[in-house]
Amino acid sequence: MPMEIVILGGTLVTMSCKGIIRDGAVVIEGDSIIDLGRTDEIKRKYPRYEKIDARGKVIMPGLINTHQHMAMSLLRGYADDYPLKEWLERWVWPVERHMSGYDIYIGSLLTAIESIMSGTTTINTMYHYMEDYNEARAISETGLRGVVGHVCFSWRKEHDIKALIELARWHGEADGRIRVSVDPHAPYTVDPEYMKELRILTKELNEKYAGDHGPIMWHTHLAETEDEMQKIRESFNLHVDGGIVEYMDSLGVLGPDVIAAHCVHLTRRDIEILRLKGVKVAHNPVSNLKLASGISPVPDMLREGITVALGTDSPCSNNSADMFEVMKITALLHKGVSRDPTVLPAEIVLRMATVDGARALLWGDQIGTIEIGKKADIIIIDFQRPHLKPLYNETSHLVYAAKASDVETTIINGQIIMENREIRTVNVKWVIEEAEKAREKLLKRAYEMNR
Repeated sequence: MPMEIVILGGTLVTMSCKGIIRDGAVVIEGDSIIDLGRTDEIKRKYPRYEKIDARGKVIMPGLINTHQHMAMSLLRGYADDYPLKEWLERWVWPVERHMSGYDIYIGSLLTAIESIMSGTTTINTMYHYMEDYNEARAISETGLRGVVGHVCFSWRKEHDIKALIELARWHGEADGRIRVSVDPHAPYTVDPEYMKELRILTKELNEKYAGDHGPIMWHTHLAETEDEMQKIRESFNLHVDGGIVEYMDSLGVLGPDVIAAHCVHLTRRDIEILRLKGVKVAHNPVSNLKLASGISPVPDMLREGITVALGTDSPCSNNSADMFEVMKITALLHKGVSRDPTVLPAEIVLRMATVDGARALLWGDQIGTIEIGKKADIIIIDFQRPHLKPLYNETSHLVYAAKASDVETTIINGQIIMENREIRTVNVKWVIEEAEKAREKLLKRAYEMNR
């Protein structure tokens, strides 16, 4: 029987044209929002629905994390304080070679739980797909919503193609909560011809699986470090001028179905191409700062009308899945480097974490706002906390003062996944114990193989 829920008495931050409704209410039937408005009006219309008392709380759309590597929570704290090239080549890639499907599944469960408990309802994740245990399975079982991709490299083309074909079967699964993406790792690890092949494969997979489930999109790392053009020359013996986005555009692979993570080192022409091609950007300030990759020119991109959303990046490079932290650092970072306190106000940053996140994942028709007809992906935040008093402006508090631990209830696709900070869908204690066991076994395998 479909859920029938009415959330009453809270401050409704809709992120839509309806703005903020104080003493507001929202009605959920099945997986969708069917009504919203003032509590007194809604209460009379839906007297028999299950009630959630949200007095003293904020009701808002779930946060959308547009760049993650969920399984890498298993490597949280494993290799800190290294530059990206050394971090990847000396530490991360060598140990990842020994990860099993079960490791990926457990790491993904851990990140899913952390995300749900911190108010994230949708994740865009890129990792290594394995058929039996994988990120899609973890998302399905926890009740999260997500886009799941398989990361592609030039050195394993046959493996990648097979994995993508298998992964594509997940598109539209779990009551529509799971979508799929094709994920070339980066311009310096995927050669030009393979980039083009992956574009053709994406079209073929969309013809077979898209249907009513939305498109299979592209997800890639782009312009993360300033030496990417040099890496391309060294890897593929290519001599190209201009910026990294210009190079990708010359291959004919950019379009509105592409979400590009990082976009730190961009030329003016690069930014213009991102705008012209409709490419969406996932800004990852915490990861970029930790790896000293630089600071993305987000204000410049926003001025050009480019959709810029937010991401945490992996729990190995962040080291958390906390989107509240990402929002605050996004706002503060760009104010600081520009020396302009008016840059990226709270309203814009909150929009980046909700509305623009949905738009970046080509899911804006169903999620990102609280509106009639959209999916019921909703979080309830307890504002009866010392650090959230006194209250002048809810949006300001959500970006500058609220914490992940203030999230009390998480609803995804109309299902209550967390209530009073208790996860309903999976055994959290078991996942934590399994994660510790998986870490120990992984390190043992890596040590024995490398002796």
